[in-house]
Amino acid sequence: MQPENGNQDHRRAALDQWVSAWLGAPVAGEPASADASFRRYFRYRHGDRTLVAMDAPPEQEDCRPFIDVAGRLAAAGVHVPEILHRDLEQGFLLLTDMGTETWLTALDDGNADAWFGAALDTLVAQQSRADAGGLPAYDRALLRRELGLFSEWYLGRHRGLALEDTDTERLEAVFDTLIESALAQPRVFVHRDFMPRNLMVSDPNPGVIDFQDAVLGPLSYDPICLFKDAFLSWPEDQVLAWLRLYHERAGAAGLPVPAAFDDWLRWCDLMGAQRHLKVIGIFARIRHRDGKPKYLEDAPRFFAYLRTVIARRPELADLGRLLDQWGCP
Repeated sequence: MQPENGNQDHRRAALDQWVSAWLGAPVAGEPASADASFRRYFRYRHGDRTLVAMDAPPEQEDCRPFIDVAGRLAAAGVHVPEILHRDLEQGFLLLTDMGTETWLTALDDGNADAWFGAALDTLVAQQSRADAGGLPAYDRALLRRELGLFSEWYLGRHRGLALEDTDTERLEAVFDTLIESALAQPRVFVHRDFMPRNLMVSDPNPGVIDFQDAVLGPLSYDPICLFKDAFLSWPEDQVLAWLRLYHERAGAAGLPVPAAFDDWLRWCDLMGAQRHLKVIGIFARIRHRDGKPKYLEDAPRFFAYLRTVIARRPELADLGRLLDQWGCP
């Protein structure tokens, strides 16, 4: 659960005091955004300048990965917030302001091709130039733990299903297929949430945020994350065209994509299925553990993504039968 309101008010007052001391003038922050974690963001106005402060309670959040990954991405030429001031003991960071509008609200049919082209350039730069040394590995244990969220939190906690042993074995066989495909891919810097909500309308466009959970992992993870978004869906033929564009640009940049697009698409499909199952589980956990029900409202979008992939991949046919059996969308 989130920290109780009294503690939040205390932290906000402490954050105002901390920023005011750095600026040398009294200021009060305005809520800028909040997310599914315990982090909160506040915007501060000082003359003609605006800054954003992150409030990350140390008992729930660790600022050090954010600082580390921000440096890696900036060195790779990716537009990320600059860290102006930090207090790890309190869990406060002061950042340059990336603006007030995310791609989630700004994208439309008129600008999508141009903007996604820019996002792919950023993604290729991130994957080909960002130092991934020492990042946590997106390994077998993590992939399986993520898939387990679907079983534990969606099927078990949300749906109240107690699976028969045979159904558990069938689902685990699907999980094994997804995990083996992910582990067979070349490993690069992976943002883990490279999607329109975490891309800011900025100059240069896009600005990239929410990168603190970066790992060393499968090449296809971020591209499929970009186009199979939690809050915004695109026609499948358009998604395929963008994935083809990534395939071309990544190959030209020397990234280890398969020579054949169909092989690349299979990587994306199976990686996407792993992510879709994970996200459904996370949304159920956020609802039942953290008391935030709105995220689960987007679960049908991810089931639709799964159904698209299942229809294209015979190796996932049994997943489709299991979803039918459980009455999933």
